Amino acid sequence: MKTTSLIIAGILMILSVNAQTTKWEIDKAHTKITFTVTHMMINDVMGTFEKYSGSFLSDKPDFSDAKISFTIDASSINTDEPTRDKHLKSPDFFNVEKYPEITFVGTSFKSTGNSMYKLTGDFTMNGVANSITLDVKNAGTIKDPYGNTRTGFKLTGTIDRTLWGLKYNSVMDSGGLMIGNDVAIICYVELIKQK
Repeated sequence: MKTTSLIIAGILMILSVNAQTTKWEIDKAHTKITFTVTHMMINDVMGTFEKYSGSFLSDKPDFSDAKISFTIDASSINTDEPTRDKHLKSPDFFNVEKYPEITFVGTSFKSTGNSMYKLTGDFTMNGVANSITLDVKNAGTIKDPYGNTRTGFKLTGTIDRTLWGLKYNSVMDSGGLMIGNDVAIICYVELIKQK
């Protein structure tokens, strides 16, 4: 009986180690990593990161077992204004020469019903790591005309940039901040299941 229990425990351990073997690759033609920050308290400025890579492993159809990690090239920031982008890459903000990458490593991906999830993970930027939680909407899974299995996600959330040491700012005559501290994250991610 004891031997049987040990065998079962061993099988369960092997299954656990081998979990999440199905790889989903990012379709960069249909993926966008964006953010917005308030400017002078009256308008939002949008930016994107154009270079990134990620790992998405999930065997279950509902993605409840998903293991997610993401790496962004901080120097690929683009706000459609070269002078601003140069400033954002400087030590005042992302300090890309010292910290070239922004990373996210998921620690949990929990379904909240109706194709919605809470994605929690360690977000490292400017050399500082903090845990964040994002809301995730899964738009469904389909077969495309070429036989590929695809799925799409929209990730949203808000972080306080000052918690990562991005504190550069100035106060206007009205008393308001020139640049908002809250950064809204909006990511549209399309994945292709690997055969």
